[in-house]
Amino acid sequence: MKTISVINLKGGVAKTITAISMAHILTAQYQKRVLLVDNDKQGNSSKTFGVHSYDEKSLSDVLTVRRLDIREVIQKTRFGNIDLLPANMSLIRANMDVMMDSQRPQQTRLRSALEPVSGNYDFCIIDNAPDINISVVNALVASDVVIIPVRIDEYAFDGLDELLEQIGNTQDDLNPGLYLAGCLITSFQRTDADRQGEVWLREKGYPVFNTHIRYSEKVTESTFARSPIVEYSPRSGAALDYAAFVKEFLERGMGL
Repeated sequence: MKTISVINLKGGVAKTITAISMAHILTAQYQKRVLLVDNDKQGNSSKTFGVHSYDEKSLSDVLTVRRLDIREVIQKTRFGNIDLLPANMSLIRANMDVMMDSQRPQQTRLRSALEPVSGNYDFCIIDNAPDINISVVNALVASDVVIIPVRIDEYAFDGLDELLEQIGNTQDDLNPGLYLAGCLITSFQRTDADRQGEVWLREKGYPVFNTHIRYSEKVTESTFARSPIVEYSPRSGAALDYAAFVKEFLERGMGL
């Protein structure tokens, strides 16, 4: 199972849309089995797939309950090959509880929990919160690959250096195989600002995917419809671009 963290410390850059789109495309177009992990207290991935709940177990339980079988928490979705590990606001408390629990390792809990189901899926995609808390650190420790969605605006590059530092610390201390695949430019428009932003990223040495995800109002509409963009509007520019992005990702050998 290849585990991918989708992360940026800035909100509003299409992290959830990217995670959901990758999961849907990998199953619908490549017949892969995907586990999507919602690692954001707002639970938007969980809401999109109809499994958001406070009555069922969630990622919070995975991080805090000893010897919990993750198979008790994973939910089926309406897509046959997409399962989801849900999250909700209880993740706030769970992060605090993990930090206060010095009786067992704090940073490796998600990695350990995923091991029993690693043979059940081709990919695990983790939709991370715009934060560096202990659940996000757990995600990085559990991951093989990091993708950073970036939306070019005045504050586009806030937190990038801090995120790269955290990735480097994770590589040094707990996960030497962690690989930064690159920045994915989202909500792209053919303006001087967007082009200059991409040039800046490349000049600073950040890896950047060749594929851009074009701005499309259909993306916003798809969130209200609680449907992946490739299902909601398959001919939209964003849907076509996400398909091209997944193809680029796989052709780079990062799906092996």
